[in-house]
Order: sequence, then structure tokens, then C-alpha cells
Amino acid sequence: MFFKSSKINEFRLWGLLLTMLGMGLMVLGTAGIVFWGQSGKVVAAIGLVIGLIAMLASLGIYFWAGMLSTSAVQLECPECHKLTKMLGKTDRCMFCKTILTLDPAQATVTAEQLEQQQASGVSSQS
Repeated sequence: MFFKSSKINEFRLWGLLLTMLGMGLMVLGTAGIVFWGQSGKVVAAIGLVIGLIAMLASLGIYFWAGMLSTSAVQLECPECHKLTKMLGKTDRCMFCKTILTLDPAQATVTAEQLEQQQASGVSSQS
């Protein structure tokens, strides 16, 4: 895992980044009118369309994360004792980032070994 956070939080992070990107493109596109006058309308149109597409993509990601969140397994983290949600075989706690699993075969694996297994699994699937 690249960001070392729970899977649901990673989906939400990408949704937030797309929202910020879309809003930024819309603002910068509209600023084209201020800088270039009538010829800046083309820049504004392009910025607004691409920004709208990014905002719609973030809406889709947020919807998808919400649907995944409703069907996620809820469990209590053994480290921080807070209720967290888990997707897949392994996930991280949303609060303290502890690696969680419901698979007894992976329950005694350290974090480094798990990351090596996941990295080799991703490279062998490619």
C-alpha cells in the first residue's frame, strides 16, 4: 500500500484530490477571461469542461467508496480499540494504521512480510 492507510480512506483521498483538481481547473479556466479578454473564453470553456469531468469523476469515486463502506466488515482494532471497517483479506485501521486481517494464515505475518507478499503478487499478476 502506497499511502499506508485504510482502503476506504484511500478511495476518499482520491475523490478529494479530483474535487480539488476540478475546482482548480475551473477557477484557472475562468481566470483566462480576466487575463486574455475575449480570446480567453476558449481557455475558460476548456477549463470548465475538464474541471466538470474531474468533479463528476470524484462524485463517482465518493459514491463507490460509500457503497463499499456500507458492505465493509466492522471490527474493533486490537491496538486502539476503536470500531473500524475492513475491505478484503487485509486492511489497515482507519485511526492507528495497524494492519488487520481476518485470515488466520496471515495473522502472524509482520508488516514487512505482508508488503513483500503483496508487491510480489502485484508484479506476478502483471
